[in-house]
Amino acid sequence: MRWTDRSIAFVSTLILARLLVPEDFGVIVMASLVIGLADVFFELGVNVALIQNRTPSQEHYDTAWTLRIIQTTLAAIVVVIAAPLAATYFNDPRVTLVVQVLAVSLMLSGLENIAVVTFQKEMQFGKEFQFLFCKRIVGFIVTIVAAWVIRSYWALVIGALAGRTFGVALSFAMHPMRPRLSLKKFRDIFAVSQWMLVRSIGGYFQLKLHYAIVGARESASVLGAYSLASEISALPTSELLAPINRVLFPAFVRVKHDLVELKRVVLLAQGVQTMIAMPAAIGLILVSSDAVLLLLGEKWMSAVPFVKVFALISFMSSIATSGTYVLLTLGKIRLIAIASWVLVALFATLALVVFPEAGAFEIANLYLAVITLGLIALVMLLLRELKGLRFRDIAASISRPLIAVSIMALCVVFVARIPGLDGWWLLIAKILVGAATYSVSILTLWLMSGRPSGAESYLLEEAMHWRKR
Repeated sequence: MRWTDRSIAFVSTLILARLLVPEDFGVIVMASLVIGLADVFFELGVNVALIQNRTPSQEHYDTAWTLRIIQTTLAAIVVVIAAPLAATYFNDPRVTLVVQVLAVSLMLSGLENIAVVTFQKEMQFGKEFQFLFCKRIVGFIVTIVAAWVIRSYWALVIGALAGRTFGVALSFAMHPMRPRLSLKKFRDIFAVSQWMLVRSIGGYFQLKLHYAIVGARESASVLGAYSLASEISALPTSELLAPINRVLFPAFVRVKHDLVELKRVVLLAQGVQTMIAMPAAIGLILVSSDAVLLLLGEKWMSAVPFVKVFALISFMSSIATSGTYVLLTLGKIRLIAIASWVLVALFATLALVVFPEAGAFEIANLYLAVITLGLIALVMLLLRELKGLRFRDIAASISRPLIAVSIMALCVVFVARIPGLDGWWLLIAKILVGAATYSVSILTLWLMSGRPSGAESYLLEEAMHWRKR
């Protein structure tokens, strides 16, 4: 589901990068920051509350849907009022109207049938795939057609509105539940949601504050390259792991009363994630210049330095996601919220006080440093909260991928020095050699270690099982 969704997004990005310019992307990023900020200030995390509740009633769904409508309506009103202030902050008058139009999209998101959360809660990922895929493909088609016709950032706005509108209709078509306006279970939902709100606001600033700072200090064109680099860098790392993370939360909830089994699943997930994401991130760094030039065009070459930094950021963030789900499963929402705000305060202090003149590239590196510290802090929290988990267990799950990816990097660097290879042939050679050397290295290291139980054995067993079926 996730790979199909991101494949559509990737193709969309490649086409739009040819039809539009970095400045167009920059305007949309500025507007999206305002929309996201208003939305998160009213975000109550009702989906998490429903997933955590093992036996929610109809009234729980009614209350969650009502709270979601209230949230998006209030956020849309705030957005419309704040639009001129946002244009002043970013020093770009185009932002005002774009923000006000996107406020409609924000309101539409609240009308979606809350019952679609049962697809994830009950692990009905086939239905969830249908829902997200159809919504994405409609937005994709409308956006591309609009971009082809008008060649403007308004194409992205039109596509967003089309996707949201279709999503509302589809959500009611795919699930028979018809939620009603009600607040009868407000206390049950809010007991979880109050700290989810604090955590969501902190999480938003943690993810988006660097965009806002870059947008204020740099031009729309620089912000466009910065944001596109972030999106591209997420594809081979966090997007590869998103399917695992989406399954992990309900899976953790099911075994949360068996700490031994929970520990086993956590370590297995960590091993699989590292084995997949680490070579993807390092591989992207090694091919970034060739890939950007060939796929996006010369006008986007300014994004290459950002791609290299964001590849590491995406790797760190994606690995941390499963740890966050563990803490959510253990009911440590308050702890997660506090940790998010500590990281926000640290980054804000560095970017605004310690380095007030830092440009886009420096901001990206500061963000990388803070994300790295956050991952270290998360590991320490897991060691404290999950009984029986030891640091050497975590280290063992990443040692073989780390050695294998080092061997892969040396081989790819060697390929780059072969005379006569350039353009598409060089890019393809780097990818094939990197994939082959990493696969052989990780398998060899696993065999030399005595075939221990872990990510390698799990994936091999699943592959054999799939082959038999």
